[in-house]
Amino acid sequence: MFTRIESFIQEWERLSAGTRQLLEELTDASLSQSVGEGFRTLGRLAWHLTCSPQEMLVRTGLTLPAPGDEHVVPSSAAEIAAAYARTAREVAEAVRGQWTDANLAASSDMYGEQWPNGLTLRVVIQHEVHHRGQMTVLMRQAGLRVPGLYGPSREEWSDIGMEPPIV
Repeated sequence: MFTRIESFIQEWERLSAGTRQLLEELTDASLSQSVGEGFRTLGRLAWHLTCSPQEMLVRTGLTLPAPGDEHVVPSSAAEIAAAYARTAREVAEAVRGQWTDANLAASSDMYGEQWPNGLTLRVVIQHEVHHRGQMTVLMRQAGLRVPGLYGPSREEWSDIGMEPPIV
């Protein structure tokens, strides 16, 4: 749980930069990639990451614009990436501009439960990390390059002159 606005902002800015890296690797053709019938596509996951911070944080009383209709996934990977970049910036601006550290201890109704706002910010980050993991699997299936977000990805080992770890 966050107890300081600046702690959240620092982590959010690092996290959202990594998410932007992932989204910038997507192609229009890759958006239809899924693990199987009836599962979210790569495009649906990318759009979910774009829309969900706003959906969650307006429940806390923050004012944030919706990036678009959450039920209609854009067919352009570049459009999703640009919308995410705007959303990430707007989340940081809203938290910094509309709250003080004291707001983080206040509770808000989150899906029928009372969560401290500092916990909601933590869950927004964990939710995004969870779906980024799903996206990297689908990106590999789609033949896309996966950026290393917490160390070199398989493709990046050779970029730094090393062999990838043995699997």
